[in-house]
Amino acid sequence: MSDQPQIVERLWHPPATLDSTAAQWLRAGSPTGVPARRAATVMLLRDGAAGIEVFMMRRVRTMAFAPSNWVFPGGGVDDRDAHTLPSWAGPSPQEWAERLGESVEVATSLVVAAAREVFEESGVLLASRGADAVVRPEDHPERDADRAALLSRELSFAQVLQARGMTLRTDLLQVQDHWVTPEFEPKRYDTWFFAALMPPGQDADDQTTESDLSDWIVPEALLADLAAGDAHMLPPTELQLERIRRAPDATAMLHRPSHLMTVLPVPEFDGDRVVLRTRYPL
Repeated sequence: MSDQPQIVERLWHPPATLDSTAAQWLRAGSPTGVPARRAATVMLLRDGAAGIEVFMMRRVRTMAFAPSNWVFPGGGVDDRDAHTLPSWAGPSPQEWAERLGESVEVATSLVVAAAREVFEESGVLLASRGADAVVRPEDHPERDADRAALLSRELSFAQVLQARGMTLRTDLLQVQDHWVTPEFEPKRYDTWFFAALMPPGQDADDQTTESDLSDWIVPEALLADLAAGDAHMLPPTELQLERIRRAPDATAMLHRPSHLMTVLPVPEFDGDRVVLRTRYPL
């Protein structure tokens, strides 16, 4: 059997709010877009009564990027995400660099950003003390204060972990995908998608100002809402939900064989409409 991934080509329509922007960009000769900011996002997975569930957030309508869209916890890489961590478990920064095809510094910042963002936006902390189990809320009374210090940029994630004697558990993360925002968009991200099982004894919450709704989602239900026009999401989010829906359970999704390639949707005219031609590994 070949180890080469099956490459799928698919057409998506850009959001209605960006359709004219894409058309103008094409008519202008497809100029080079603004630089894409590195970002990381995490699919928190668990097994529920109706199958796999994933924790998602619906962004508030005032957000500059993807307003009212359903997303996974995540965001842009902070310069301080590359700070040296006091304790690191799992694949080494060099191993993560090899997995991601990035430099050690960039790979480190992406993995740290993934763990930091999921803590900031859901309260789930992928860290332990030494070789012990992942820290539970009752063993981390400073949890709310640490989260607030990160959100205010008073402290870096490395500083928070060092102050609490904690180890970053990168072994709990698995990289899944890599997408770059199309060049015509005014705000662009170079985003790595990670997955993690929901740690025992922790709860994901809705204590973030970036969303108006946060909840555990059954992919089938949200995809049905998308098809009916009752929900909005970007193509990579839709694709991840389709993959989760096909997986037999959360652990299988976490460890599914992934063939990483950089996916960059390319706009083109289809008659009078703009479509995004996208090639990605199945």
